[in-house]
Amino acid sequence: MINRRRFLTITAAASLAAPTALAGPRRVWTGIALGARTSIRLDHPDAEAIAARAASEIARLEGIFSLFRADSALSRLNAGGRLDAPPPELLQCLTLAQAVHRVSGGAFDPTVQPLWALWAERASAGTRPTREELAAARRFGSWGDIQLDEAAIVMAPGMALTLNGIAQGFIGDRVATLLAADGLTDILIDTGEFVALGQMPGGGAWPVRLALGGEANLRHRALATSAPNGTVFDQDGLYGHILDPRTGQPAPHRWAGISITAPSAALADALSTGACLMVDKNEIDNLAAEFSASCVSAVSA
Repeated sequence: MINRRRFLTITAAASLAAPTALAGPRRVWTGIALGARTSIRLDHPDAEAIAARAASEIARLEGIFSLFRADSALSRLNAGGRLDAPPPELLQCLTLAQAVHRVSGGAFDPTVQPLWALWAERASAGTRPTREELAAARRFGSWGDIQLDEAAIVMAPGMALTLNGIAQGFIGDRVATLLAADGLTDILIDTGEFVALGQMPGGGAWPVRLALGGEANLRHRALATSAPNGTVFDQDGLYGHILDPRTGQPAPHRWAGISITAPSAALADALSTGACLMVDKNEIDNLAAEFSASCVSAVSA
């Protein structure tokens, strides 16, 4: 049974609704980005027009990153193994993914899509992949089998990518960039990962409450949380959606959830995903430190 991508619902803290938190008209726009609930919190007289521009940008980016749209750039790459003149946003996202893949020792690896599809197919039949099936799926290729440049993205036959561990954060970052280019600030963007463009209107960091306890205060910073069992393949919740590319198996039941703050939401998203395969908090902290990021919560399962 495939549930929502994350069971850790991260919500803005209740203090955001306090009358003294925002002066003047307060607006919260809500929508969907890559299947996740999305919201934008701002205090601006042109809030409706601003939200409309953000929604248009989200729709445009879904045309690049969605696995559920056959005409998206990512779907066309997966279907054909080659994408000529790829969108610059896809190249930027994959370049960041490449950096996190390298520093994480391969723990973060978007090439697990064939493994993910295999687990999902077997789960729908009430079984799980055999050792031989996992080995066959892993032989389709790994990150080293991708050629990546402005002319084309080329993959080995049978390979496919999933950007579920980075694209939602990337979309949040792009919305923030769009709004910042208009001179806007003091906005909280939530695309499944958080981006604080500035601080709260009226001053102070944006408080974001973590579902497993604790709070992160964001100012010019992003936050992402990943949970190995945030989505599960089976009704008993034994096999989670974050797969180890080195074994083809779901991440061990070591962490209930890991939250990371970073300069960008795409980076925080990728780091928190890869960190779910880390052995201990020190390993997670070392990974985060390589990217000027910080693990603000690592809750054991």
